[in-house]
Amino acid sequence: MYSKMLSLRFPKKIVNEPIAVNLVKKFDLSFNILKATIYPRKEGFMVLQLSGHKKNFQRGVRYLKDLGIKVESIGQDIKRDEEVCFQCGACTAVCPTGALYIKRPEMEVIFDTDKCSGCELCVSACLARAMKVKFDKSLLY
Repeated sequence: MYSKMLSLRFPKKIVNEPIAVNLVKKFDLSFNILKATIYPRKEGFMVLQLSGHKKNFQRGVRYLKDLGIKVESIGQDIKRDEEVCFQCGACTAVCPTGALYIKRPEMEVIFDTDKCSGCELCVSACLARAMKVKFDKSLLY
C-alpha cells in the first residue's frame, strides 16, 4: 500500500467535477480529506491523504494533473528554516504523523516531508519559529 499527503489546488472551472469519486472508482484509491475549501466558481484547495497501490496512485495523480489540478506533496507547503532551528525537539512532541522526529544517537531533528499532514501543530510548538507554512490562506476561508 502506498500513501502520501497531497495538496490540491483546483481551477474554478472544475470545482463541480466528481473528482474524489473518480479516484475511488477508476483508480481503486482511498482518501482522507484533512482540509478543504471549495466554492462554486472559485478556485478550490484540498489537503488529503491518498492511498492505494503505487501504480494506481501514479495513474490517479496523472488524472488529477490532466484535469488542471496543481498536485503537490503537502511537505512542499511546510518548510523548516535550518538556519533558525536550534534542534530543541519541541516540534517532535506534537507531530501526529512522525514527520518530525529525533534521529538518535545524533539527537538531530529530522523533517520527513512525505509524512507531513499539514496540521501546522509544529508551527505553534516551534520556539525558534523555524517552521513555516506556505499554504495560500485565502483559499482556506
